[in-house]
Amino acid sequence: MGDNELIKRIKSGDRESSDRLVARYYAAILRYCARQCPDLSLAEDLTQETFFRVFRDMARYEIRGSFKAYLYTIARRLCIDQARRPPCAALDEALSRADPELSRIDDRDQAERLLKKLSPEQREAVLLRFGEELSFREIAQITGVPARTAQSRVRLALAIMRKETP
Repeated sequence: MGDNELIKRIKSGDRESSDRLVARYYAAILRYCARQCPDLSLAEDLTQETFFRVFRDMARYEIRGSFKAYLYTIARRLCIDQARRPPCAALDEALSRADPELSRIDDRDQAERLLKKLSPEQREAVLLRFGEELSFREIAQITGVPARTAQSRVRLALAIMRKETP
């Protein structure tokens, strides 16, 4: 069952559909929040708050775009409001998927060092693209920029990381 159908059922009071929607996205939102903040318990709190806000505002939610992008937008804003600092980490495997030349990155520390060389916008775009496997269109919806800007941020970030990789 698709997200839009689940949302219609949730709006009509179907509790099981709420559980299904949370089950579908909880791990991904937690993973995203964990990459944005230094502490797993804080990431869990931000994930819970994301879903709380989704369900609190469900009556006003209009099915227009991607629900997934809407969900990530809420999580993103919560992470920004909470931390006001750059994301703390990314998986080295996400970087190697980003660019074969970056597969030489040996460990998480090196991956974090490379990510810290990026602007916050570039870092976020890379994490969303390769860590969360989102499309440029979804990244654009989440960050509020055109898809070409999201794509450009990722390309520039990869060029910077390639240059910094020994």
